[in-house]
Formats: sequence, C-alpha cells, structure tokens
Amino acid sequence: MNRSITPILALAAVLISAGCATHSGEGVYAPQNTTKYNYENSEKFVLMDAGAQRSVTANTLQEARLPDGRLDIAANVRNRDNKRIQVQVNCEFKDAQGLTIDSTPWQTLVLTENGQETVRFASMNSQASRYTIRIRQAR
Repeated sequence: MNRSITPILALAAVLISAGCATHSGEGVYAPQNTTKYNYENSEKFVLMDAGAQRSVTANTLQEARLPDGRLDIAANVRNRDNKRIQVQVNCEFKDAQGLTIDSTPWQTLVLTENGQETVRFASMNSQASRYTIRIRQAR
C-alpha cells in the first residue's frame, strides 16, 4: 500500500469511529429541543425560510366564525422589499389541543414592490379553533 495513503486511511477510521458513539444504557431516548423553533404551535403567522423572513410580514390578522361555525381567517401579507416577489401561503387549522385537523393547499401569491395583498382561508368544519398561516418562498 502506498505510504502517503496510510495516514489518510487512519484518520478516516478515527473520524468514522468517533461519529459512531454507542448508547451504553438500555431503553428509549427522550426528545431533545422540543420547544426550540416550535413556532408553528404557538404563533398564528410563521415564515418557513430565511428568504420569506427577510421579505414578508403580516400586519393584520382577522378571525371570524362563519354562520355554519367554520373559522374564517384573513391576513394582510406585505412585501418588505423594493422588488417583486413570489411566495407560497397556506393555512393549518387546528383543534383546541393544537393538532392539525385541516390544511389548505399551498397557493402562490405575487407581491409587488412594497405591496400588500389580503389572503383568506376558511376551515372545512367547525372543529377548528386555532390556526397557523405559513409562508415560504415560491418553489
């Protein structure tokens, strides 16, 4: 074997074995960081990526009940940039415990320079009591 390759192989073996730490105890693991970046469970409006976070905000959220009991949501989505952007938006409707019971399809929203558009969502049934509007860059 070539002498210059041997130290590289030894280093690779050390790195691989260091990455393969074993669990010395028996049983299950507890989840880690269960509250870190948990915004979808606590906020009504979330931005799903850095581009959306830099460019988009919602300055007004309105909630109402339709006559049949469904939750009706309206949000003013504003472009903070001085350029035209495309984003995708959807709404996750949740029950009182925060479990998603209804999700709208992603829809593309074109926002002009420093422009604002209102988006509306209505839940499929009267069980929805909470919601999260999600926005991401268009794909």
